[in-house]
Amino acid sequence: MVLENFATGVRIQAEPLACSVLHLFAGWRPLELLSLKLPQFSPASLRRAVDSLVRHTFLLRSDRPEPPRERAMREWKYWNPAAGFFHFSTRDEEITTDPKEIEFFLRQQARERPLPLPVKRYARKPQIPLPTTRISGEFPRVLLARRTWRRFSPRPLDLVALSTLLRLTWGVQHWFQLPTLGRVALKTAPSAGCLHPIEVYVLARRVHGLPPGLYHYSSDRHRLELLRRGASSRQISAYLAGQSWYGPASALLLMTGVFTRTQWKYRSPRAYRALLTETGHLCQTFCLAATWLGLAPFCTLALADSKIEKDIGLDGISEAVLYAAGVGSRPKGTNWAPTPDFRERLGKLLPALDADSPE
Repeated sequence: MVLENFATGVRIQAEPLACSVLHLFAGWRPLELLSLKLPQFSPASLRRAVDSLVRHTFLLRSDRPEPPRERAMREWKYWNPAAGFFHFSTRDEEITTDPKEIEFFLRQQARERPLPLPVKRYARKPQIPLPTTRISGEFPRVLLARRTWRRFSPRPLDLVALSTLLRLTWGVQHWFQLPTLGRVALKTAPSAGCLHPIEVYVLARRVHGLPPGLYHYSSDRHRLELLRRGASSRQISAYLAGQSWYGPASALLLMTGVFTRTQWKYRSPRAYRALLTETGHLCQTFCLAATWLGLAPFCTLALADSKIEKDIGLDGISEAVLYAAGVGSRPKGTNWAPTPDFRERLGKLLPALDADSPE
C-alpha cells in the first residue's frame, strides 16, 4: 500500500497495519488504546508502527505544536481526497526542455500512432452549412491574431502597457452589493459565486519606469506592492521549469488560487475545477489584451511550484500558484515568433495532411 500526506508531500509504502492504526487515530486518542483495539499485535510492534507514522508525518502528537501546513490543510477537508490528491500530487513536475529529447519523443509517438485530429465530425449525420461569418472589425482582428510567442525584442515593456494589462485582466471594475453576502467584486472575467479566488503576482524584469522585482497586484486599488527586489531572465526560466525561451520576456504574471474563498461556499471537490477554469478565463483575456496592444504574450502550465511559492511567501496550501502568463515586446519584422525552427521541425515530424483533413 502507498500512503501520501498531501500537506507535507511525504509518500511511503506501508503494511495494512498502518491503515488500522491511522483509522483508530482519526481523532485524538491515548496511545494505550492501541493495544486494546489491536490485541493480535505485540505492544512493541504497535509502538514501532506509531513511531514510524509520526516520523513520516502521518500521525501528530498532542504534546507537540501542530505544524502550520497541517493546520492550513483543515480548509481542504471537504475537497479531500479527490481534489487534494490531484492538486498536491501534480506539483513541481519535471519537464523536458531539450529540443533533441522532445523531437526524439515525438518521432517515437508518431511511429507508434498518428497524431490525433484536433476536430470531431459526424460524417453520416445531416449537414447544415452556416452563413458567412463576420470577421471584420478590431475585435475579430485581435482574436485571430492571438498567438503564443516564444521570442522577444530586447526593448523594455512600457509601464502604461503593463498597467493596462493588469487593469483589464485582473482589476476590479465595479462593486456590487448582495443582500446577504455584502459587497462582491466584478471583473472582466466570470468567477464562480463571484468569489474571485485568483490573485496575480508580477515578476517585472524589464519594464520601463518600474524597478525590477517581484510584485503583488492590488486589484481593488490598481497598484503594485513590492515583495522582493530584482528579477532576471534566469529567474523567469527557473520559475517556468527550465523553459529558457521565455527568459527574455519583459514580465511574468503568476496566477495563484486563494482556495479558502471558493471553499467557503462550495464544499464539493468539483469546485476545484472552478479555480483552474478561472485562470483560463483570465489568461485568454490577458493574451487578447496584449495582442491588442501589439505585444508578445504567452502562457504555460510548466511551473516550479515550490520555488515560486517560496519566493512569494505562500504556504502552497491556503494559496498556491496555478498558472503563468508573460509578455514582452515583439521582435521586428515578424507577426509570430514561436520556438526557433518550430515549423521546420514540426513539418519533418508530422505527415502532410490530405486534402480532406482539417488544416
